[in-house]
Parts: sequence; structure tokens; C-alpha cells
Amino acid sequence: MKEVATFHLEIDRFLKAPREKVFAAFVEESLLKAWHCPRGMTVAEASADARVGGAYRIVMAGRDGSRYAVVGVYQAIEKPEFIAYTWRSEGGPASDLTTLIEVRLTEKDGGTLLQMRHTGFPNAGARDSHRSGWASCFNRLSDLVDPDGSAGTVTLFGDPRSSYCWTVRLGLAEKGVKYRLAPNTPQTPEQRAVHPLGLVPALRDGENEIYETRAILHYLDEAFHGPSLIPTGGVTARARNEQWISVINCHAYDAMVRRYLFQHMAEMGGPPLVVELAAKARGGQSVHEVVETARSEIDVLLGVFDKAYGANDYLTGSAPAMADLFLAPLIHYFEQLPRSEELLQKYPRVRHGREVMKARPSFAATAPTAV
Repeated sequence: MKEVATFHLEIDRFLKAPREKVFAAFVEESLLKAWHCPRGMTVAEASADARVGGAYRIVMAGRDGSRYAVVGVYQAIEKPEFIAYTWRSEGGPASDLTTLIEVRLTEKDGGTLLQMRHTGFPNAGARDSHRSGWASCFNRLSDLVDPDGSAGTVTLFGDPRSSYCWTVRLGLAEKGVKYRLAPNTPQTPEQRAVHPLGLVPALRDGENEIYETRAILHYLDEAFHGPSLIPTGGVTARARNEQWISVINCHAYDAMVRRYLFQHMAEMGGPPLVVELAAKARGGQSVHEVVETARSEIDVLLGVFDKAYGANDYLTGSAPAMADLFLAPLIHYFEQLPRSEELLQKYPRVRHGREVMKARPSFAATAPTAV
């Protein structure tokens, strides 16, 4: 097939895997089924007659029951370095558009340089709409062929002592996602490169970069298989999950971290950034005034959370959800501080929830070694 339009998409990706293994992933049905769809989807069907003139068909399925099928014919197969095939949607408004995909594989640095060229798009919009999908597919390909699995594409940027960074690490562990941790300090040039405000954490998955803890958790939950981080108890449980996240972020974090934890750390000569944040939180008040006011608010918040648990192990039911991942680091840090146990003793359900979270493998695997 000849290129029929000037609009084309090119993506290069280095894969830490032998060229033969990467080539096989493009032509073997069982391997196609393992990777050939964007994150958050699965390949429901895959057939491939991998010879020049042979046809293939891939059916991708979304969690909502939607299905998207693509079909095509192999134009060239030069094992293990080059493959070309046509690409057409089966059904839908774009079913009359046939494009061409060319994949060249080159040995490089002990792995494989994948160079894909997708041509034949009628306009820039059609071309650009395919980029994120292909990038996500290649993330899954890397998961499949790289011995590091998803750690080959997923990197978390942030200080592991940060409660928000810890929350994301809990989410990664609960989902069973392998990743690499880049221990960046807030407001450094390295962190500003992945978060425009220099805050932690930020996540990179291949070409996709996402920052802000809540957004990262939603991405992880939809992009990867594993236990859901959203409650399954219906609309009320989902709303409660969002409610508790809001309470934790807007109220508990300020009282328990900025005006309690940071004040104690500053008094003990903590890191310069913590000392600076503690001073901002005081706003001209004395440490004692700030801490005592925060303590009163923490008492109220613990009472709210105690009631929320009810007879459950977790805030919204019988399984951990995002809200629990936000709360666990705050409770853990709070209990390390003077006079905290006096308050915690008043709230047996909070203490029970704390112990349940501590017993989870995700907690042990991600707990910072020091504040």
C-alpha cells in the first residue's frame, strides 16, 4: 500500500528486550492478545495469519462493555526487523479509511529500538487522535517483553516521606503495578520538570505524565488491572469515597500535617522546606497556639472518621478505597507525635482502621523509613 496522505504519525520506543521477542509480539496471536490495546482495555479476540497477504483481526474491549475492532492485511514481513500491515476500523465512521503501519526493529544498547510510522491519515486530527492510543499500547508492549514489567515505563517522582507520595505508592502496591521511584524533593528543578508547581508526586507512564495525587490514583485504577480503588457499593459508597478524600485534603491534611506534624518537626530542627512551611502555617502565631488549635480540630476530625468506619474495616466498606490510602499516612504520622495517643484512645474505630491498614502488605512495602 502506498502512502495516500501527507499526515503521518511516527513513534520511537526503546524496549529492553531482544529484537526477536519484540517481533514475535507483532505476529503471534497469544502475544498480540497480551498487549495490543491501550491501558484500561483488554484484547477480547486476536487472530493473525502472519504472511504477506494474510489477514489479522483484533477486538479491543473496554470495562464498560464497549468493543472496538481493527482489521488489516500484512504487506511485508521481514523477520526479525520489519513488518508492514494495513489498518482499518471494523465498523464506525472511520471504517472506510485504510491506513498503513510500518514497524522497524533495530538492535540497540542490548535491547530493541522500535520505530513505528503510521501513514495515510486524511487530516491532523485523525492522526493526533491515534498518538495517545499507540503510546499506551507500546507501554503494554514494554510490560510484556521487558523483564522489569511495568517498571520499564512507570516512574513515580516524589519524596517517599511525603504523605501524598506515600498515598500513590499504596495505590501502586494495591494494584500490583511495578514502578521506579525517583526520590525528588519538592520545588527542585527535577520535580518542576514533571510538575509545573514543583509539588510531589508526579507520575510518568511512557509518554503520559500525570500529576496531583487524586488524578494519579484515578489513572492507576483505570489503566491497570487489579483490585479497584473505587468502592463497589454503589453510588452512595462512591460519593462517600469522594467526600472523605475532600475532608482529608481540605481539612485533615492542614490540621495534622501543616499545623501539627510540621510544627513539631520545625521545633526539632527539621529540613529547611518543612521549617519554611511550618512558619507559613503559623502566620505570626506561636507554635503553641497553632498546635493547640490544630489539636482541637484533629479531635473533631477523628470523631468524624470514627463514625464513618461504623462496623467496617475501611471508610467506605469491606475493602480499601482511595480515601483509606489518603488517610493511612496521616494517621501513621500523627501517632508518632507527642500526645497523639491521648486522642486516638478516644476513637476505637479509627485505631482499628489503622491496624487493618498496617497489616496490609502494601503498607509494609511502602512505609517510609523516617519522617
